[in-house]
Amino acid sequence: MKTITLQAPGQFATGEAVAPTETAPGHALIRIHRVGICGTDLHAYQGNQPFFTYPRILGHELGVEVVEVNDPSGRLKPGMRCSVEPYLNCGTCQACRRGKSNCCEHLQVLGVHTDGGMREYITVPIEKLHPSDQLSFEQLALVETLAIGAQAVRRAQVTAEDKVLLIGAGPIGLSVLQFVGLTGASVLVTDRQPSRLAFCQQLFPRTETILADDNLVDGLRSRLNGDLPTVVFDATGNAASMMKAFDYVAHGGKLVYVGLFQGEVHFFDPLFHRKEITLLASRNAVPEIFTFIIEAMEKGQIDTTPWITHRATLELMPEQFPAWLDPSSQVLKAMITL
Repeated sequence: MKTITLQAPGQFATGEAVAPTETAPGHALIRIHRVGICGTDLHAYQGNQPFFTYPRILGHELGVEVVEVNDPSGRLKPGMRCSVEPYLNCGTCQACRRGKSNCCEHLQVLGVHTDGGMREYITVPIEKLHPSDQLSFEQLALVETLAIGAQAVRRAQVTAEDKVLLIGAGPIGLSVLQFVGLTGASVLVTDRQPSRLAFCQQLFPRTETILADDNLVDGLRSRLNGDLPTVVFDATGNAASMMKAFDYVAHGGKLVYVGLFQGEVHFFDPLFHRKEITLLASRNAVPEIFTFIIEAMEKGQIDTTPWITHRATLELMPEQFPAWLDPSSQVLKAMITL
C-alpha cells in the first residue's frame, strides 16, 4: 500500500508498505479515503510540534470505510463510513477511569505519537470508529477538527447569557466559534490579521469582529457596553497572546486555552486572584463529542461546505504541502484524497 512518511522536518518520503492482513478481536481494518491537514501536521513539518518524534506517518483527521471488523456486538459492518477518534487511550489510568480519555496519562494520538492515516489501510480499535450512513468521507474527516472546538466550548460550559471573546481566527478558533454559535451566546472574534477576520465573517456572516491591538481592552468595553467577556477562548498557541488574555476576562469569568505551544505561560497573580478567573485547558475531545457533532451535521446544524479550501491527492501532497504554510494561501482546511 502507498504511504507518505515525514522523515524529518521539511522532508516527506513516498513509499510502499505491507497492508494489514489480520484483524484482532475488538479491532477493525479500515480503508482511508480522506485525510484532513491541521495545525499539528503543519507544525510537525516545521519541526516545532510538541510531543512529536520522527519519522512519522501523519494524519489524524480521517474519513474511512470499514473493510473488515472483529466486532462481537455487531455495531460495525463492512462498508460503513466512519469518522475516526484518533486518541488511543489506555483505559486503565486515573483519567480514563474518570471518563476523561482525551487526556489519558498514556495517550497515543494517531499521526502524532504513533503512525497515522497517510496510507491506504490501518487497523484501529472498534470503539474509535463513529459511523454515519448520511455523511460523506470529507465530512467525516472534518469531525475531529470540529471536535477540538466542541470540547473547548463544553469545558467552558458556555450559555446564552455569556459574552464570549475568541482570540485567534485560525482553523481551531473557527471550530470553537462553530459551537459557541450553537449556544446562543454573543461573541466577538479578534485577530491581528484583517484577512483572517474577513474570512471569519464570510464563514459566519453574523459574527462581530475586532482587530487586535494594544487598546483591545478599551475596544471590548466599547463593544460590550462597558463590560468585558465572561468567557475568553485563546486559540492562538502564541505565548504573548495567551498571557495577555488575562486582561480581557471579566471579573468572575473564564479563560480557556485551546491553542498549544511548547513553553511556559506566566501571569500576574494579583490580577488572576482579583478577578477570580477560572483557568481551563482543553485537549482533544471525549467520545460523546464525536457523536454529538455527527448528529449535528446530519441534522444540518453545521454547514461543512466552506471548511475545505484546498485539496490534493496523496501523491501530489508532498509538493503542495509547503505552500499551505504561507498565510497568503488562506488555507482553512486542506483535504487529502486517497
